[in-house]
Amino acid sequence: MPSSELEGRVALVTGGGRGIGANIARELASAGMDVWVTGRTADQVESVAAEIGGHALVGDVSRRDDVERWAAKAGAIDLLVCNAGISGPDDPLAEPDQWWRTFEVNVLGVFLCARAIAPGMVERGGGRIVNVASGSAYLPAGSANPNTAYPSSKAAVHRFSEMLAAALAPQNVFVFSISPGLVKTDMTSWLSDDAPWTPPECAPVLVHALATGEFDALAGRYLHAEHDPPEQLRTRIEAIQADDLNAIRLRR
Repeated sequence: MPSSELEGRVALVTGGGRGIGANIARELASAGMDVWVTGRTADQVESVAAEIGGHALVGDVSRRDDVERWAAKAGAIDLLVCNAGISGPDDPLAEPDQWWRTFEVNVLGVFLCARAIAPGMVERGGGRIVNVASGSAYLPAGSANPNTAYPSSKAAVHRFSEMLAAALAPQNVFVFSISPGLVKTDMTSWLSDDAPWTPPECAPVLVHALATGEFDALAGRYLHAEHDPPEQLRTRIEAIQADDLNAIRLRR
C-alpha cells in the first residue's frame, strides 16, 4: 500500500538500474512516489523504470552535463537518493586514473547531484537527500581486500553528507548518510556465501522511512540499514541527539 506521506511525490535514484538502487526505486514506487531511475546502462535503467511505472534517465553521474540534464527533466524533486557507485581497483597503489575514477563516481557524483537538485528543494520549501555510503567508511582496515579507493571514497561521502546536512537543515533540506549493509550484488560477488549478508530489503525500507520526514532530526547522522531499522530508530532519536551517537568521531 502506498504511504500517504509520499503519494505523488517525486524521487530520483542514481544507480537505479540494478542491485540496491533498483530495490530502492521499487520500494519508493510502491509507496506511491513518482520515481526517476538513472544509470549508465540503458537497458537496465529502462527495464526498472518500466517495471515500476517510473522514468528512465541514462547517463554518467560523474558528468555535470548529464546530472544537470536529469535534474531539468525530473523537475521538482522531493527526494534524491545518491546510490551510484563503483568498487575501484584492488591494487592499493593503482594507476592514478583508475584510483581517482572511484572518487569521480562515488564522491563527485554525489556532489554534482546535490548541487543540481538541492537549490530547487530550497526554493520549494524543503526536501530530502539520502547518500549511500558504506560501513567501510569507518571499519578498521583488514588484509582481505587491499582496495584503498572505495573505503576512502565512502568516508568522503559520509563527511560531505554531514557537512551538507548542517548547511541545508536550516533551509528545510535534510541530508542523510546510510550504509546499506553487506548486500549481495555484482560488487560483492567475490565474497563467500557465509559472509554476514544483510537482507536486501533493509536499505529500501530505511530510505522509505527517511523520505517521510519522521527522522529529519537525525539529518547528518550515519545510519545503518540493518542495525538502525525504523522501528528501533524512532525509539532512539532523543538518545542519539543527546549523546552524539551514530556519528563518526575521533575519540581520545
